Amino acid sequence: MVSVTAKPSTLREAKALGRILLPPHTFDLLQNNQVHTLKGNVLTVAQIAGIQAAKSTSQLIPLCHPLLLGMIDVKLWLCKERRSVECEATVQTTGKTGVEMEALTATSVALLTVYDMCKASSKEMTIEGIQVIEKKGGKSGHWKATRFPAAEEGKSV
Repeated sequence: MVSVTAKPSTLREAKALGRILLPPHTFDLLQNNQVHTLKGNVLTVAQIAGIQAAKSTSQLIPLCHPLLLGMIDVKLWLCKERRSVECEATVQTTGKTGVEMEALTATSVALLTVYDMCKASSKEMTIEGIQVIEKKGGKSGHWKATRFPAAEEGKSV
């Protein structure tokens, strides 16, 4: 691992975004809350999975620093226009290294959970667009993606 010992602790935040595209039948089932699994509501379980994943990032990604996370917020919503489940994860810490990997891991695992819980309906789902859209803190300061649509785009249902 890279040494961060001499670095000062600062407030760090990262936001990641991604989506899973669904076939029409699967999207309709989710929209009408008709995906019945023993695990529970798809979006709620995916949210919890994303939170757990952010907390486990250093166990999943080699040489990633274990961090004390102060906040993890995972939001999932349906987007009619794209027939997708959109996911945005925001992670914060006060520490010596950033939380981009934790936000990306939360988003990825939340979307994988949607896949897992909907695969009985269809396996024709595509996870795409997983990216860091904003980062705050540390030496490089505040950065926000300019090439990608804002997280607010497509929020519906």
